[in-house]
Amino acid sequence: MTAIRRVTEIPGPKSRALLERRAAAVARGLAKSTDVVVDSADGALVHDVDGNTLLDLAGGIGMVAAGHCPPSVVTAIEAQARRLLHPCALVTTYEPYIALCELLNEVTPGAFAKKTLLANSGAEAVENAVKIARAFTKRSGVLCFEGGYHGRTLLTLSLTSKYGLFKQGFGPFAPEVYRIAAPEPYRRPAGMSEHDHVESCVVALERALIAQVDPAALAAIIIEPVQGEAGFIPMPVRFLRRIRELCTQHGIVMIADEVQTGFGRTGTMFAIEQAGIEPDIITMAKALGAGLPISATTGRAEIMDAPHLGGVGGTYGGSPVACAAALETVHLIRQPGFLAHARTLGETMRRELERMQASSQLIGDVRGLGPMMLIELVTDRVAKTPAPTHAVGVIKRSVANGVILIRAGLYSNCVRFMPPLAITEEQLLEGLAVVEASLRDVEEHGP
Repeated sequence: MTAIRRVTEIPGPKSRALLERRAAAVARGLAKSTDVVVDSADGALVHDVDGNTLLDLAGGIGMVAAGHCPPSVVTAIEAQARRLLHPCALVTTYEPYIALCELLNEVTPGAFAKKTLLANSGAEAVENAVKIARAFTKRSGVLCFEGGYHGRTLLTLSLTSKYGLFKQGFGPFAPEVYRIAAPEPYRRPAGMSEHDHVESCVVALERALIAQVDPAALAAIIIEPVQGEAGFIPMPVRFLRRIRELCTQHGIVMIADEVQTGFGRTGTMFAIEQAGIEPDIITMAKALGAGLPISATTGRAEIMDAPHLGGVGGTYGGSPVACAAALETVHLIRQPGFLAHARTLGETMRRELERMQASSQLIGDVRGLGPMMLIELVTDRVAKTPAPTHAVGVIKRSVANGVILIRAGLYSNCVRFMPPLAITEEQLLEGLAVVEASLRDVEEHGP
């Protein structure tokens, strides 16, 4: 039995009417990747206002790892909402906030004493991490990497790459931010081995601590274990370990931004676990709340305690309802078999996407980590010429046929796959079959 059900074209008449209302009422700068107008969702299925059922392979940009509206999470939200909505953690104390901090202190990497601060978004979590690192080290510099995405507040936007899409017109940006190249094996210089490419990036990192900023002035180095918006580029273990070594050597705080990769997205609770590295601070959001706004900054207790009393916090950070959702979400992800299923999904995606690559000249690369996979589209495999319009074509055709997808990549030429980890193997294969047909149609008829 197929999961996709189309009763109208997508978008249908009700969807188009709502899209017209959106255009008239909602700020233009809020982009939308598709014209899907959602009425309800469950598991890996999205039901639009016209009665169509689509398979979600975008997962709210990684937000719904536990699936849309997990019943036990909904129950936890309802129970907490009846009891207490939000008294503000800056005014009173409530048990769900404490319980979630205790849980995150337990499940994050590192066998050392930790503390946690809750907020609402990934950008807030990163901003808090930088503030805390500065307070602890009494330094101001932050080193980040080309391709990185860390948020849209002024400080986190300063740490973010891809100027045209995210940063144009919003400067000037925060000072004391230093940026260097990160490994990008697919687009490494011609004739250079992957090993030598990674080593050259290590050398550039070491050189930056001489040429750009002295280690004694650097509060933090922040990195995504898998660069998300850059195009699902897993950071090589050698590179991550050298960052850890340099941070330890110079008293720099290592921040792992796991906003997009955390909570099973890469097949382990956190992506950096697969490198065997313990960051000083880890930032989390997206999948943590199963759709409710909540984020966390967790780190070594002595670092997290560095800011003065009242130096961190926010009105809505760690609301009881969001905490209840997060507690149940993490409980679901820790259930026996959940992460094993996620890894199986990743293996299936890689196998199927590599099979497509073997018969498609458009797919230049298949990459990712676990069930966080992506195809990079190019018009020339040798020159690796980005094909952003072809990526749009594949996505539009897939959505029209009942599969939700979105783009990624520095050149916006990648199609990413981040399905809810509650998706079944059969649903995943059904969705990928639609993508394959869309890819074939774009190759034959153009974008």
